[in-house]
Amino acid sequence: MLEKIIILDFGSQYTQLIARRVRELNVYCEIHPFNNIPEISSDVKGIIFSGSPYSVRQEDAPQIDLKKFHNQYPVLAVCYGAQYIAQHSGGEVQPSSTREYGRANLNFVATDNKLFKNINIDSQVWMSHGDTITKVPEHFELIASTDSVKVAAYQVKDSDTYAIQFHPEVTHSIDGKQLLENFLVDICGCKQEWTPYAFVETTIADLKEKLGNDKVVLALSGGVDSSVAAILLHKAIGTNLHCIFVDNGLLRKGEYEAVLEQYKHLGLNIKGVDAKERFLSQLAGVSDPELKRKAIGRVFIEVFDDEAHQVQDVKWLAQGTIYPDIIESVSVKGPSATIKSHHNVGGLPDFMKLKVVEPLNTLFKDEVRRVGTSLGLEHFIIGRHPFPGPGLAIRILGEVTAEKVAILQEADAIYINNLKDAGLYDKVWQAGAIFLPVQSVGVMGDERTYENAIALRAVESVDGMTADWCHLPYEVLAKISNEIINKVKGINRVVYDISSKPPATIEWE
Repeated sequence: MLEKIIILDFGSQYTQLIARRVRELNVYCEIHPFNNIPEISSDVKGIIFSGSPYSVRQEDAPQIDLKKFHNQYPVLAVCYGAQYIAQHSGGEVQPSSTREYGRANLNFVATDNKLFKNINIDSQVWMSHGDTITKVPEHFELIASTDSVKVAAYQVKDSDTYAIQFHPEVTHSIDGKQLLENFLVDICGCKQEWTPYAFVETTIADLKEKLGNDKVVLALSGGVDSSVAAILLHKAIGTNLHCIFVDNGLLRKGEYEAVLEQYKHLGLNIKGVDAKERFLSQLAGVSDPELKRKAIGRVFIEVFDDEAHQVQDVKWLAQGTIYPDIIESVSVKGPSATIKSHHNVGGLPDFMKLKVVEPLNTLFKDEVRRVGTSLGLEHFIIGRHPFPGPGLAIRILGEVTAEKVAILQEADAIYINNLKDAGLYDKVWQAGAIFLPVQSVGVMGDERTYENAIALRAVESVDGMTADWCHLPYEVLAKISNEIINKVKGINRVVYDISSKPPATIEWE
């Protein structure tokens, strides 16, 4: 039986980071909203309460029944969770005199306490809260303090309920990983057996049992998620998996041919579909980003449905949905308004009448890559940058035409190839060129030009939730700019985007 940790999400921006840290310690965990707690099964080894943007003193603050957890499971309450337990157990929480945000150092540590094993006085932690626990009940034991936060951590006596005011999941908490491991191993008794290899073995066995001799169709995109999903399914059901790779005319230069060839080398049962004209005709005259997405999504479903109907007796649709997609769709405040229309969660039209199988829906992106590596997928696929579902359509600002696509493909190919040649491609989370809806004056030789501008975008990130722009070497940017302007007819200016997310997004549309 797979042991697991349940993380109750009270809306913190760091909740996914807690899950990532737990999984890095080879312990499986799941995030559930505080207001949609599942029936807790016997394989649950412990519970973690997340932080929250709310104050426990607010009338509309998240509420749970602590009796369901106290003395039933080991509990680690972080920030809001720590304040919630204290307040609802007879303690007091008051506004901090100043907002406690940033680095702090522990000036008292109960080193004999299980939670603080191998963590010393002066260890740096990260605070992020506007309230302070000013009083704890008598049956609470103080186990850590900082200069400004007396109750930095406590344990409810004679129980495995622990609470910390700081965030162990962020890298600024130097011993945060040690603290989490202490909780998971010494307090919860986790065996740390959840690895990519264990996931592969379990998932293939589960897929065999679930699918039997049924036929499955899967839309491949060339990205790591759908590729890893395809290999797992192929190992489980062989040629009963029917892969469909659609060329929507909005892929990178040469990508359709290169990826299709790569997939065939993997032994997949795959069919390529050239639908370029069908997509581009539906984008004619469309400039609004959301309308472009909807048009692309509609045509893709039509094309995919046409192809899927050519497979006799198909019963399942496979998707490369990953865990952040699921979390976003069942977030504390309901489905996020930021989910774009090409998002594949819940995207199956009713008329297809297929059951859905999502072999990766418990994994984060970096975990998908590790699983792919364990399956033997080549770096060409594993290391590929994320690419938007609507493709180059949302990197062409304004109306999409075949001419603009061709120009952008050439400029983008020069950009990506130069990043690879300079050894920078694998150091960048995502890079791409954007065709801007402006023209500018230039001079080429003795002639005056009035042509298009291209923006280059490159960001560093872990999971795309936040991102910083990459400080690419000037000489590399200069070479890329020079090559694009000299070789791509219709471009006479190249700019570099130095915006981070937030406040900007990674894509421009």
